Amino acid sequence: MTDTVPAGLYALTGGGSRTEGGLLEGVAAAIRGGARWVQYRDKDAPPDTRAARAKALRRLCNECGVPLIVNDDVALARAVGAAGVHLGRDDASLQAARETLGAGALIGISCYDSLDRARAAEAGGADYVAFGRFFPSRTKPRATPAPIGLLRRARAALSVPIVAIGGITPENGAALIVAGADVLAVGHGVFGHADIEAAARRCAALFDIPAP
Repeated sequence: MTDTVPAGLYALTGGGSRTEGGLLEGVAAAIRGGARWVQYRDKDAPPDTRAARAKALRRLCNECGVPLIVNDDVALARAVGAAGVHLGRDDASLQAARETLGAGALIGISCYDSLDRARAAEAGGADYVAFGRFFPSRTKPRATPAPIGLLRRARAALSVPIVAIGGITPENGAALIVAGADVLAVGHGVFGHADIEAAARRCAALFDIPAP
């Protein structure tokens, strides 16, 4: 791991009808529970709403010493002063994002089930790569499944931090860490619970379990 990409729980927010106040409260609870960094994901809100929420989250995350990553939107990440951006195959290119956000930004790349895509991302200067979905996902039910063995191959082939994503819970996440994941990216498994802080704490605690 690098100093700028922290190992541990990566909390992925949802959009939908959550108010800004509720979003901030939920993220604050996730951070109290052990989230080491946060990604703002919101496909549905109008641009002005997304900008206001992202700015508020950036202030909260800065106060807590936790990096805020914006999903998909390079311009929004730049506008609010986020720590970086996460990009999928249909988003801006890694090179374009780097030119916009600068050398100090954290840029993550979704690699799905492709080790070749991860190798290219590493060669292009990505700060981390993300594989998955590893389990059925409520957020992206049609996402390409990835085998856990992919993490073992990635661990042997890559130097950048490896993020696992997709349907992760406290019950199934430990196997991904053992296989080579540095980070567990969790959305519904944290924010889908009434007690967000407790859910985050259970996910974060997986990193304290000794490997078998």
